[in-house]
Amino acid sequence: MLHPAQAGLFAGMASSHVVHGERFRGRRLGMKATAYERLRNSAREIALLGSTASVLGWDQETYMPGGGVDYRAKQIAWLSARAHAQFTGTGFRRLLDAAEKEVAKGNPLGRANVREWRLDLERAVRIPTALVAEETETAARAKQAWAEARKRSDFGLFAPHLESILRIARKKAALWGYPDEPYDALLAGYERGTRTRDVAVLFDGLRPRLAKIARRAVKKSGAVSPGVLRGRYPVEKQHQLNREVAESIGFDFERGRIDTTAHPFCTTLGPSDVRLTTRYDVSDFTSSLFGVLHEAGHGLYEQGLPVEEFGAPAGSAVSLGIHESQSRLWENHVGRSEVFWDRWLPRARELFPNLRRVEAGDFLRAVNRAEFSFIRVEADEATYDLHILLRFDLERRLLSGELEVGGIPDAWNAGFEELFGLTPPDAARGCLQDIHWSMGGLGYFPTYTLGNLNAAQLFRTAMQERSVASGFRAGDYGPLLAWLRTSVHAKGATLSPRELVKKATGRVPAPADYLAHLEKRFA
Repeated sequence: MLHPAQAGLFAGMASSHVVHGERFRGRRLGMKATAYERLRNSAREIALLGSTASVLGWDQETYMPGGGVDYRAKQIAWLSARAHAQFTGTGFRRLLDAAEKEVAKGNPLGRANVREWRLDLERAVRIPTALVAEETETAARAKQAWAEARKRSDFGLFAPHLESILRIARKKAALWGYPDEPYDALLAGYERGTRTRDVAVLFDGLRPRLAKIARRAVKKSGAVSPGVLRGRYPVEKQHQLNREVAESIGFDFERGRIDTTAHPFCTTLGPSDVRLTTRYDVSDFTSSLFGVLHEAGHGLYEQGLPVEEFGAPAGSAVSLGIHESQSRLWENHVGRSEVFWDRWLPRARELFPNLRRVEAGDFLRAVNRAEFSFIRVEADEATYDLHILLRFDLERRLLSGELEVGGIPDAWNAGFEELFGLTPPDAARGCLQDIHWSMGGLGYFPTYTLGNLNAAQLFRTAMQERSVASGFRAGDYGPLLAWLRTSVHAKGATLSPRELVKKATGRVPAPADYLAHLEKRFA
């Protein structure tokens, strides 16, 4: 997942990216800067505020002592409010008005930036700066409360904070307006051009197919012992393997790093500073490894955006559905494939001697073992989207008022029983397992399944290129990354998510490739 400060980029806040030094300072000395150049400079200053808030947010999730949360909440709230005030202020709006008249048809990148800034501004001006500050401060405290509540498996510790988050979300939805239901306003912030009813129709159509695939995959996996991968995996050895794997798929450690946190995420602190996090299980190394592959997918997207356009829409990711397509592609289509482990199982055996007793075929079946389990981030491909269907339903009901915060644990358990045939034994493995609600991320969850659909369609198209397919079979991920760089990353936010997928694959986004992928993997 993306860190809250960066996920906020898709919810109508100013970009958290920062552009390089003086690159866009303007024309040569003595020449008057154009309106567009002055607009870029203003956007750069806003991005400096946003990226500074991102640094503080990353520190809060990784190294900050618990006692620092109150002051940290005020710091981040102040920076977020200043960025919002500058973005929605009369100065930026006047420059944007002038730039729209000035940017020539011969400058398509400039025209795209101006167009997207206008769309972002129209959304942002509806939210008062005071509400931005309130939301940011509330979320900073809520995340700390969530972490403690999850540790104690006590939903009551988090419930008052979620009440505040929900109140603010409803207020924002009312200010933004929506065509059908409040959830529309929040979803549109993460996936522009997407309505709740469209997602509901898609998910309703997918539900029976996904449930059937899941049941069949779980039944087939019954012959695979869940203990095949259990062993002793020292954390320092996991660090080593994770770094080697991330480097092999193209993650640049001169411009990024990996740290430890309670919930894995990726965040960008600047044009050459992308942070990944994961969590570790000393009895199962794949938990941290697949977390790193997922977050490295996000990180590769961020590192592949046009550096010279950081701070502008052309240097920003287009949506979370596209962002999640990158993480799910590398985690699942690459990381769970046979050819991936042809290369990496020998190295894993060097680092973890207990794996030498496991046959390659048994290892691969264990990596792709399907089971109905409680934790979304550790779920297999066959059952993963059922977790998303549950959250999507609960979020819609919360926003509409049909479901109260106090009723979440029971509603969660009932929905989980219906989808999985299991009842979570406690809140930590139930409604408290995800960080998203504490960060104000209502509307985020559907983008994971949209990302799965996009990932399958993009991967299938990429593999039709001879160089990509042959490289992949040989354990060389460079051609695949190069295809993604050209087809996805380089586009920034100059196309809508739907347009980007259509241009890259020749077809609008559809579930066919994803369902075919699941059928093949779990047949």
